[in-house]
Amino acid sequence: MFKPMIFTLAGVLIFGFGHCDDAIRDDMHPLSDDFIDHINSIQDYWSAGRNFHKDTSLSYIKGLMGVHEMNKHYPKLEQLLSYTDAVTDLPENFDAREHWPNCPTIREVRDQGSCGSCWAFGAVEAMSDRVCIHSNGTKNFYFSAENLVSCCWTCGFGCNGGFPGAAWNYWKNKGIVSGGPYGSKLGCIPYEIAPCEHHVNGTRGPCKEGGKTPKCVKKCEDGYKVPYEKDLHRGKIAYSISNDVDQIRQEIYRNGPVEGAFTVYEDFVNYRAGVYKHVAGKALGGHAIRILGWGVQKDDKNGNIPYWLIANSWNTDWGSNGFFKILRGSDECGIEGQINAGLPAY
Repeated sequence: MFKPMIFTLAGVLIFGFGHCDDAIRDDMHPLSDDFIDHINSIQDYWSAGRNFHKDTSLSYIKGLMGVHEMNKHYPKLEQLLSYTDAVTDLPENFDAREHWPNCPTIREVRDQGSCGSCWAFGAVEAMSDRVCIHSNGTKNFYFSAENLVSCCWTCGFGCNGGFPGAAWNYWKNKGIVSGGPYGSKLGCIPYEIAPCEHHVNGTRGPCKEGGKTPKCVKKCEDGYKVPYEKDLHRGKIAYSISNDVDQIRQEIYRNGPVEGAFTVYEDFVNYRAGVYKHVAGKALGGHAIRILGWGVQKDDKNGNIPYWLIANSWNTDWGSNGFFKILRGSDECGIEGQINAGLPAY
């Protein structure tokens, strides 16, 4: 059985998501080779490596953490009635990509670009997945992150951070149109903010801080044949899930991926593989993601390590092809404390 590592330094509560430990020398830059080597030297549950060029601005990276600090004051969505079924019917490992193979959005990793729009990306990704899942694979609707980021005034501050729960309420009350990734020309309103190049060499431009929130335009781009009002798709219900591992697993197993949020620390930026647990570095901010499954990493040295399977929104050259695993069952960095979801209106 997995036994969590114990550290001597006290944890810190950040944004109401949870606490983690801090164990890094002040002279280490979080994108330095020394810091990456330090992470790998003090634990063996996960491996660190270079995801961002070492000269990338820390302000840029902090700007990706788009769950606004005021989110703790935003009223939580009403909780779904608890699942009362026995949890013995849940598998040890579950991957929504394999369980619903006819739903292509589940396998996708999006890119929020130089914008603190993760709160919107985690939401529209799960919404897209659920439209397909609840239509038995007959309907695919790619919800527009651009439309949500730019037009939801009650969701927060656009590229300067927002409230995940408000995104789901907006979906239910106002609706969101379709829109593909940057440069795709797909859907009503594709994403306007370009992806950037995390590494030294690549085809994308350099990562620059301070992405500006796009203007709200309630009109589909030229060439898209469905009018804006008719392209709006709404949710039937929006809700939260209690901070309970079995309740979260039941929700994913029955209805599809959910949106979660957690505190990002400096070591997480360098995640490459394995089951993440915070071991070093300072808090950077709150980050929203899409949880699409769970499992157990069997390790001869550390025993069985339970994890959540998660899609990030920093493109496929980050982490494990854009995905990561994080320790499950101990509210690691607050990962189980804020789960939002909903069901489509058809």
